Amino acid sequence: MIMTARRQFALGAFVLAIACQGEGLAQDGAKPKPPVIVPDKVIENEIARYCTNFAPLAAEARVAYQTRRLIELEAQVKQRISELEKQESDARDWVAKREAMLKSAAEEVAAIYAKMPADEAAAEIGAMEDPVAVAILVKLNPRAAGGILGEMDADKAARLTSLIAGAAVPEKKS
Repeated sequence: MIMTARRQFALGAFVLAIACQGEGLAQDGAKPKPPVIVPDKVIENEIARYCTNFAPLAAEARVAYQTRRLIELEAQVKQRISELEKQESDARDWVAKREAMLKSAAEEVAAIYAKMPADEAAAEIGAMEDPVAVAILVKLNPRAAGGILGEMDADKAARLTSLIAGAAVPEKKS
């Protein structure tokens, strides 16, 4: 049984009237009546009844709030996913442009080293980091790459050759 606002107000007025009579504030100048003592059990019952009546409303309000909050969070998640998808698309475009530029640059650099004398190219490529040197040597025709490797330090040439051979061998399936 749900306690309506009217009933709550009436109960409050009743308790206030009892309290006023107990304080000696009776109307018409009449002699104050002896205070009416309301047993604690009655007050506890009223409180328990109020809580029992109010509990379903509180539960409904909590569920409504949680539902509304979940809908808001879902909208925020969808918005964030959309933003991330756009950023992913932008990143993919950037990577594709970068790879195309690197491919173009690597081919141009390889063409430069192909036209250099083998001893000069060997000195410069030998000073590079191994992955960069391998990338250039792979782009060269075999005759130019062989001439450059022949002019290099033997250890460096062997290491670069191993890297080139490893890059050309397909990966073994485990």
